[in-house]
Amino acid sequence: MKKMNLQVFAEPAMLAGAKFERQYLLHYIDSSFGSTASFVRLGKDLEEYNIEMNADVETKKNIWGETSNTLKGYEPGSEVEKYYARKGDALYTQLATIVNGRKTGSDLETKIVDVLVESDGTQVWAYQEDVLVIPKSIGGDGGGVNIPFVIKYNGNRVSGTWDKTTKTFTPAGSGE
Repeated sequence: MKKMNLQVFAEPAMLAGAKFERQYLLHYIDSSFGSTASFVRLGKDLEEYNIEMNADVETKKNIWGETSNTLKGYEPGSEVEKYYARKGDALYTQLATIVNGRKTGSDLETKIVDVLVESDGTQVWAYQEDVLVIPKSIGGDGGGVNIPFVIKYNGNRVSGTWDKTTKTFTPAGSGE
């Protein structure tokens, strides 16, 4: 029997100035909507996903004709244009419950975690925030039953660490 020495090479860390590929910005949503957290990753059916900051800018023009702008804040949100219903998928189950029960208010509340990692998986940053998940419709074309939805970021944004194996978020300074 011939012995072979095999070496496993890890992906090298990113070099300064390297561009982050889109696949390294990860988005996880808590599909439990309030009970024991159960995060699922968004993006399986998406070709594009953006968190739109929706800046609230107040523009004033004084009597001299000068213009001044004041940034009052942001109303971040995003849209998941394609979310195909898959049997056994926890997020699909919650979306179907919202749609079929015409749920409102706190029934739409959950959490989202946005994580940026380097090509070798090293976390650059992670943030968790409260969100509202608002289904837009149910139906779709021949590709499958689609439940597109809007995500409204709702505050309580905290930084921390994300464990990709257990899919858990730990707020910074929590001592864990």
